[in-house]
Amino acid sequence: MIHKHPPVGPSRSARSGTIARRFPSVRQCRAFTLIELLVVIAVIAMLIAILVPVLRSAREQAQRAVCLSNLRQLTLAWVAYADDNDGKLVSSSWGAGPSRSIESGTLWPYIRDIDIYRCPGPGRYSIVTAANGGHKVEGTYLPRRSQRHRSPEVPYIGKRVGKTVLRLARLTDIISPGAAQRAVFIDAFPAGYDFYVYYLYPKWSESSLPPIHHGGGVTLSMADGHAEYWKWKGRETVEIRRKMWPRTPVSEPKDLEPQTEDGLYDLQRLQRATWGRLGYSAEEVP
Repeated sequence: MIHKHPPVGPSRSARSGTIARRFPSVRQCRAFTLIELLVVIAVIAMLIAILVPVLRSAREQAQRAVCLSNLRQLTLAWVAYADDNDGKLVSSSWGAGPSRSIESGTLWPYIRDIDIYRCPGPGRYSIVTAANGGHKVEGTYLPRRSQRHRSPEVPYIGKRVGKTVLRLARLTDIISPGAAQRAVFIDAFPAGYDFYVYYLYPKWSESSLPPIHHGGGVTLSMADGHAEYWKWKGRETVEIRRKMWPRTPVSEPKDLEPQTEDGLYDLQRLQRATWGRLGYSAEEVP
């Protein structure tokens, strides 16, 4: 009689158990409990809450960098125009106004790239009214009897206070403060016209509200060709649009005086950059 020897090694059932332990089937996988699922959702929500502001900040910084580059190029074109026209500054209608296209603007021969004329954010660039703008701001120009030699390019002759010419018409008018401290372009969109702040009064005008396109701040260029980003210090400066709008068609124009030191600092900083000085005593303002 022939005896069969048992197979060497583990039995088939033992091998099957080992494989099952090493490679559990889908049926053997334990499903997520409700609590575990809620924890996963909470972690995902937390990551989104962290990443979204970071991505928004990165996008804003990229747009700001483009905006500063645009302002520098526009200001260099502004200077080049003056050099080609006996020192005369381009008027505030340099670009696209209510009935004009950018291609018909005065600076188009110097910069033929339409993207440079527009802020990557929601705004468009304007010239400050002191840089040969069209607005007649009280206290910044000579009386009518002194306007005999005015020209269509220079509708209002700027008043001089010491070495400071308030309303600039020529590059040579920029004496004190120097070109590095006199604003030219700003990322504002006041209906296609020049942007202005008051000279004699510590208040904002409804027609030219403080720009807040870049993270609660403003980008602007100076007459020497460099551009800057100003982060508004006052919370009220950022919220001023909410306070002044909306208004009905029959509403009277409103002006707003800053109520805090930071808000007043923001306004006066822009007034000095625009006019070269304040038209009132800063010490007298509470």
